[in-house]
Amino acid sequence: MTNIKSSSLGYPRLGEKREWKKALESFWAGTMGEEDFERRMKELRLSFLKKQKEKGLDLIPIGDFSCYDHMLDTAVMFGIVPKRFGKSAGRVPLSTYYAMARGTDKAPACEMTKWFNTNYHYIVPELEQSEPFLTENIPLKFYQEAKKELGIEGKPVIVGPITFVKLSKGYEPEEFSSYVDKLLPLYETILTELEEAGASWVQIDEPILSVSLSDDEWQILKQTYEHLTTAAPHLKILLQTYFGSVDDYQRMISLPVAGIGLDFVYGRSETLHNIHVHGFPSDKVLAAGVIDGRNIWRADFREKLGLLEQLKEIVREENIMVQPSCSLLHVPVTTELEKDIPQVLQDSLAFADEKLMELAVLKNPSAHEDILENSLRSREALAQSSFRCLSRPSDIKEIRDSRPLPFAERQKLQEEKWNLPLLPTTTIGSFPQTREVRVKRRDFRKGDISKQEYVQYIQKRIEEWINIQEDIGLDVFVHGEFERNDMVEFFGEKLKGIAFTSYAWVQSYGSRCVKPPIIYGDVEYIKPMTVEETLYAQSLTDKPVKGMLTGPVTILNWSFVRDDIAEKEVCEQIAVAISNEVKALEEAGIEMIQVDEPALREGMPLKEKEWQEYLDWSVRAFRIATSQVKDTTQIHTHMCYSEFDDIIEDIRALDADVVSIETSRSHGELIKAFETGQYDKGIGLGVYDIHSPRIPSVHEIKDMVERALRVLPPSLFWVNPDCGLKTRKESETTAALKNMVQAAQDVRLSVQQKQV
Repeated sequence: MTNIKSSSLGYPRLGEKREWKKALESFWAGTMGEEDFERRMKELRLSFLKKQKEKGLDLIPIGDFSCYDHMLDTAVMFGIVPKRFGKSAGRVPLSTYYAMARGTDKAPACEMTKWFNTNYHYIVPELEQSEPFLTENIPLKFYQEAKKELGIEGKPVIVGPITFVKLSKGYEPEEFSSYVDKLLPLYETILTELEEAGASWVQIDEPILSVSLSDDEWQILKQTYEHLTTAAPHLKILLQTYFGSVDDYQRMISLPVAGIGLDFVYGRSETLHNIHVHGFPSDKVLAAGVIDGRNIWRADFREKLGLLEQLKEIVREENIMVQPSCSLLHVPVTTELEKDIPQVLQDSLAFADEKLMELAVLKNPSAHEDILENSLRSREALAQSSFRCLSRPSDIKEIRDSRPLPFAERQKLQEEKWNLPLLPTTTIGSFPQTREVRVKRRDFRKGDISKQEYVQYIQKRIEEWINIQEDIGLDVFVHGEFERNDMVEFFGEKLKGIAFTSYAWVQSYGSRCVKPPIIYGDVEYIKPMTVEETLYAQSLTDKPVKGMLTGPVTILNWSFVRDDIAEKEVCEQIAVAISNEVKALEEAGIEMIQVDEPALREGMPLKEKEWQEYLDWSVRAFRIATSQVKDTTQIHTHMCYSEFDDIIEDIRALDADVVSIETSRSHGELIKAFETGQYDKGIGLGVYDIHSPRIPSVHEIKDMVERALRVLPPSLFWVNPDCGLKTRKESETTAALKNMVQAAQDVRLSVQQKQV
């Protein structure tokens, strides 16, 4: 028996079978009332806490549960509600909460962007000049609930003030300190009331420390935590970092807190180096993130136990807590429901529940020797399996990764070939996937309908939406992707070396969840994946129909990736496979092909010094996938919900003929990036937000296009939504697209008149 304790940073919200998602969508649809919805949320919240208690966790996170997003929760707790949604003197009602997340007919939603370099997206708080106030002490409410209902002495979790303000918008850099100061009394009240209620620990998340802070910001951080520890002197603060190492380790360990959480998975070498060189304070607890909270492989217990032995040479055993490297929000719930994947793979997986069990092993190895030995055997079996012992392509370095002609020369040839109007209109790829579509796909998978019946149904939907696109007046069509469950899963199912689960869902944003592929072996192309449906769509119209593919970097970043070889090597394998599909489309006569890379920016390392290496191999992978085509074949790509102004040159280096990028939720802010540097390739800035049910007016779309044309030449500009339309209703989609086309036509006429 050891003196080491176990802790966790957070637990998945979705539920084993997406019960959370279903409750949200029932409430939004009006089939579940608010009282029943809140009752259901409580049931789920308590069931998750109970499960963690049963796993023997010493410090159970409380308040990490959310009805949409933890940053949104923090904003409404502080009364930070944009004026367009109205103001509330007390608790923010659910209607306002979800209006901020999803928008309304009269008020566009708050911006949504990625949570550091994960595949989760958060709602960006908008800091306005009005004073924040504490609408409700949510951590206290959930702490008392867990104690009363389950007898759990939990560890409340709060987004820290430095991270909260840094990830918000609506203020100038010089105002950073004043906004932290405005929030400080509210944090002090939260902690004081938790202390009075008997809480022992509180986890304050400051993942921004794994990115970078200026000297002034470090000073503000220090002053902030001096205030917080003084306000509640008997409440132990665990300052939690994750997603990498901390740049200024010495400053961090000098902060007046009771414990510090460090990532020993994604920041392992640098963090361990810092502890060896600078030591660790004897009066603080080290919460060591030794279990990977972002990937799904069983722990290598030899490595983990060896790491703990190193730490015990520096930190007293009773001052060590083992925990995941970050919240388990980023992994599925349990492997117990998975029955349809190879046994050697199943035995090698650890989802959230299994990771909690791994903490128990690390806490007391001698009591769990069977689990320890099974894990070691399983990892070895996968390493020796045929999935990882295939003959890998040895000539990837020799594959062409550039187009023969530069864009300026290709553009002339493509203009002559396609003869598109000024400001051509198109969509990003998918059209609404109704319940009927999902049921048909499910019935086909279960064998309830024949392949012929399924193909006929998909063709019927394709034909319907080709006709709709004709009626709307779009210039470039898509087939709608009705046969596809998910933009990554669809391709992963058709490539060797990638497996899919039945219930391994994770949250992407709101109720949107995905089942990431598991890249467990060498990736190889088998046969054409998209040619049949795209060719059928093209046979129905004289307008060009884009072939729609997912790019290698996105498949990599939106998957759980094998951990035995470098990600760069895995990405190159995927790129070769996608290049084969690009060639198959071109050979079939589809010569406008979109290879989407929405996750290129998302996958960037947090530390700027590591960006270029990642971008270099990511750009090369995209070019491997797209460069084996004729000069007249037009390559498109799409990216969404990230900040791109700092990587514009790398986007240019992709050498795509047309790049479409989201700008609608950020209210056109990306356009600023083009005011200081000219972009010389085709570009479509998403002109309306597809993640909101509201229908944009012709006027607001025209404003977005006209603003863009102040800095971008009309000859290179495309008009499109900011993302795919699969989550929208058919009526919303057609109405919004009609307005988009009308706006494009109006601006087109205006530009042409000016040119005359």
